[in-house]
Amino acid sequence: MKVPFIDILRYENNFLATVSEKAAELLKNGHFVGGPVVGQFESAIKDYTKTAYALGCANGTDAIQLALRAAGVEKNDRVLLPDMTFWATFEAIVNVGAVPYTIDVSRETLHLTLASVKEGVEKFNPKAILMVHLYGWACPETLEIREYCKSKNVILVEDCAQAIGVKIKGESLLTNAVVSTTSFYPAKVLGASGDAGGVFTTDEKVATATKILLNHGRTGHYDHGMIGWNSRLGAYEAMFMVESLKHLDARLDSRRHVVEEYRKKIKNPALKMMAPSKDVWENGYLSVALMTPETRPAFTEYLKANDIGFGTVYPGAMSVQPGAAAHIGGKISHGHAEWISKSVINLPCFAYMKQEEIDYVIEKVNAFKA
Repeated sequence: MKVPFIDILRYENNFLATVSEKAAELLKNGHFVGGPVVGQFESAIKDYTKTAYALGCANGTDAIQLALRAAGVEKNDRVLLPDMTFWATFEAIVNVGAVPYTIDVSRETLHLTLASVKEGVEKFNPKAILMVHLYGWACPETLEIREYCKSKNVILVEDCAQAIGVKIKGESLLTNAVVSTTSFYPAKVLGASGDAGGVFTTDEKVATATKILLNHGRTGHYDHGMIGWNSRLGAYEAMFMVESLKHLDARLDSRRHVVEEYRKKIKNPALKMMAPSKDVWENGYLSVALMTPETRPAFTEYLKANDIGFGTVYPGAMSVQPGAAAHIGGKISHGHAEWISKSVINLPCFAYMKQEEIDYVIEKVNAFKA
């Protein structure tokens, strides 16, 4: 059997037929950029996340840049971010003219902690923090970090590119985030058919600024009150996500089943199957395990030999990336992010994965000899 790491083409019955029909309507009506379907999507995703404002944009990286600028981050401001994340978070800070400072994450939770945030704030005195929620989970101390940032007057932007559908203490992660962002890249739990992103906020001023920035800084058709850029969400992508959103809960339930099966049935001591904290309801975006850096190379070769796809999300800390050297303002490292990057392994996980595929992965993983 061959099991891919991810298969984004497992749609519901009639999903593609519905999308094709809706696409024909867009073409017929000349709705290519903007139009009513963009507003329809923004309204639908706002209701789903239970946030006050939701704005679509061109991609997830733009979403972070828009959010940082709209929230008040300016040239040369210091911004903290976790050392374990995707490169887009680091480059987004640089691209708005600010200076990134990396802080380490926990080996136990794989995320920032309140203690690490406090350490970074006390050492670097930042204007803002970019908190990243990885693996379809949430930072376990999200609520405490939000309160701490508020008490210190530090802007907090939350990258939820992997966290649509995640709940913390029974409530959507995005509901009370002052500013948060997501990516609708096709491989995400809610994906477009191409690039797309979103900014969410409880702050009307941030929402207004974001709307202006993503459309060339327009305050009127030929009036430009800010220096923005073109990050408009296309009508086709909005339509695709309107239809996808109708099936999102079923897709997430399917993903959760996969990760729960792995945790219950994988008994190989070479892998430590990871899970979110008790207050977090995950979305099943990724299956996450840790193993010793010495063992992982042999395990990945074993998976390849058995036609099982895998990921290593992410294989390198931000502070040691070649592109970071010229831009990083400072770092706090206890070696955790670098160790995790050499230890993490992600098994196949996607919506509507077949039970026989799940069972095959479990069987082969349990049979691996370290």
